[in-house]
Amino acid sequence: MDYNIWMKKIVLYPADVLRQTLSEIMAVDEKLIKAVSDLSEILEKSDNGAGLAANQINSKKRFFGLKNGQTKKIDIFINPRITASYGEKIYPVINLEDGGEEDCLEGCLSFPDYFGTVKRYLKIEAEWQEIEGGKLIKKSKTMNGFEAIVFQHEADHLDGILFVDHIKRDGGKFYKWEDKEKIIWDVDKVIGGKL
Repeated sequence: MDYNIWMKKIVLYPADVLRQTLSEIMAVDEKLIKAVSDLSEILEKSDNGAGLAANQINSKKRFFGLKNGQTKKIDIFINPRITASYGEKIYPVINLEDGGEEDCLEGCLSFPDYFGTVKRYLKIEAEWQEIEGGKLIKKSKTMNGFEAIVFQHEADHLDGILFVDHIKRDGGKFYKWEDKEKIIWDVDKVIGGKL
């Protein structure tokens, strides 16, 4: 199927479902399996998506997917939660080959062309469930760097919290990409629904 058709399945802000807290999944059923399959396929076909939450595809089931940057494999996290965090929340940076650094800009598939700096923990411990043999099996892992950042972003989605909320609260930088140019933008306008 065409890439653009799949991207049209992503819910865009200010849709109400993006502000909802999703309920815990208690059992594996056909609706869950279909939602997981749809989300996995959409995220797999996304060129710049590192993660996608269920409410971004209009599902009210508590799960999200993360795409491995190297393998492109989609991992599904059901009923995820962060059980520990290390250090302080900071604005992550990207180390450049020349020894310099630049801001790590966080974006969201529900906010096309908008990016900003978001304070995140660089190391977390997480628990979640996965579907194995038709049952939910508990998993856990320590995550660092980019994986930890994306996990936090997607976990926020499941509670109706969006990256723009963090930018507004913490005074982070906020930009819109227009014609391959990064322009400083007003986060309040976007939160107000003026994309």
